Amino acid sequence: MTTIDSPDRAPARVAADPATRGRFITLEGGEGAGKSTLLALVRERLAARGIDVVLTREPGGTPLGEAVRALVLDPAQRGIRAESELLLVFAARAQHVRELIEPALAAGRWVVSDRYTDASYAYQGGGRGQPIERIAALEAWVAPIRPDLSLLLDLPVAQGLARAGARGATDRIEAEDAAFFERVRAVYRERAAAEPGRFRIIDASQPLAAVCAAAATQLDAFLDLAGVAA
Repeated sequence: MTTIDSPDRAPARVAADPATRGRFITLEGGEGAGKSTLLALVRERLAARGIDVVLTREPGGTPLGEAVRALVLDPAQRGIRAESELLLVFAARAQHVRELIEPALAAGRWVVSDRYTDASYAYQGGGRGQPIERIAALEAWVAPIRPDLSLLLDLPVAQGLARAGARGATDRIEAEDAAFFERVRAVYRERAAAEPGRFRIIDASQPLAAVCAAAATQLDAFLDLAGVAA
């Protein structure tokens, strides 16, 4: 199993047989939704079935991506404009797709990412007000790979912010007001409703054990449908 900290990157252009190509799973949701906990659960569930897993995150996943992440989340960088944030995130994503995601999938590994393009529609689109058409154009240009499964951890904004605040100092994004995160949540829910075949909504307001159980059920159903032996 490969992790964020040791991505074991393959060459960027690797031909893949569709029958042996890996699957791409993303975890999405607002602040305090519990994606980090769920990431560990997904890793364990896949590894238990003998799947070679690559864990990653956005922004991040590569040296360039991690540098962009530090910049975008830095509370001292309050002056970053919405357009700049959008382009920074997609610059990191372009590198992420070519350096890690595509090579791993082509090599037959399964990639699990904490956020992907849905986050840009939610945060830079819903939160920052960037046009959806602009985000879609960037997505088509540098991140055409579509997730096979997206688990959306959904919970009320106030509850999520309370959880995030309990972790300590807030980053630049977490410091936004509740109205910002209401817009983020609304876009996530709209995207899930528009693509029910890809999204599975998990009620993240439940106790942790219930959230993990619901996610495990959805993941196991996906694995069974994909023909992965238990």
